[in-house]
Amino acid sequence: MTSATLNSLGFAKPPSETRVVVAMSGGVDSSVVAAQLKEEGYDVVGVTLQLYDHGAALAKKGACCAGIDIHDARRVAEEMGFPHYVLDYENIFKDAVIDEFADSYLGGATPVPCIRCNERVKFKDLLETARDLEADCMATGHYIQRKTGDFGPELHSAADTNRDQSYFLFSTTPEQLEYLRFPLGHLPSKDATRELASKYGLAVADKPDSQDICFVPNGDYASVIEKLRPGAAEPGEIVHADGRVLGTHNGVIHYTIGQRRGLGIGGLTEPLYVVKLDVDAKQVIVGPKEMLATRTIPVREINWLGDEAMTSRPEWEISVRVRSTRPPRPAILRPISDTEAEVELLTAEEGVSPGQACVFYANEGSRIFGGGWIWRG
Repeated sequence: MTSATLNSLGFAKPPSETRVVVAMSGGVDSSVVAAQLKEEGYDVVGVTLQLYDHGAALAKKGACCAGIDIHDARRVAEEMGFPHYVLDYENIFKDAVIDEFADSYLGGATPVPCIRCNERVKFKDLLETARDLEADCMATGHYIQRKTGDFGPELHSAADTNRDQSYFLFSTTPEQLEYLRFPLGHLPSKDATRELASKYGLAVADKPDSQDICFVPNGDYASVIEKLRPGAAEPGEIVHADGRVLGTHNGVIHYTIGQRRGLGIGGLTEPLYVVKLDVDAKQVIVGPKEMLATRTIPVREINWLGDEAMTSRPEWEISVRVRSTRPPRPAILRPISDTEAEVELLTAEEGVSPGQACVFYANEGSRIFGGGWIWRG
């Protein structure tokens, strides 16, 4: 292989001389990445993180990095013939992800712990472990694309918009992007991934996708918070935006911005939604749907991935996503500092919530310019 010839991971040497650590969750996506790279002749090392108690994890179906998933990852490594390690990251995960999740929820926010896990665990501590193993790069099963631009690696949405995970990866830094690889980002569909799994004869080919947040069984956030912070859920009043007390609640943590169902207040002539959570006053404030509409969003802790500094312009015409389930919408980004900005949506969005991410996209094409955290409604 000549110096001008790059292998599929972008290195000017044979795959056999290129070591790649694959972050293996035990699911079909990361298993296919590991199997594919092994088949291409790379020096593959599989690593799986134990993120929380093995016993509890085994009992929960559909969780990432649970006991059964560790077993599945190890089995794939044995089938394909590459080394596999399980690292105990339980304390790191609790300190970096779970504790903040609990505190943010108690503070009236709606956190996205999957982003913090990528930012503070997988792309930080695990990435350093990959470097310690003298790997040339680290590969994951995320559906996102890394492309080489005029100024270095760029982050782009996945080819399959239905599988795109860019919302959860906006905080990937330029330095991390240099080291990371995402071999599935160009695939047209999840079916294509499962076809590859069948081609490699992987036992996980038909394994269901993980659901919900890995440490939150059945999406029941409140029960997890109560377990993590006993006694933190204090009762209070459900108050209309006009000041009328409509009822009582058993804890602000049971509610989210935009919620309509399960408010426990009947006999009303108009549908009401949660429009604000006042943690200090222990109040859940409700109002008509139009009160949810937001056009101006303060964003902080911004990770910027543009070619020029964010502050080099007074404003940027971009598109933004304020929820993982919504498509990007046109907006104006006005920088305040290197890490803070105000985002003006050209069309108001409902249910914009503190604790969620605001991710920046190019108006044309698939490039991601980073993003930040919504910090007040």
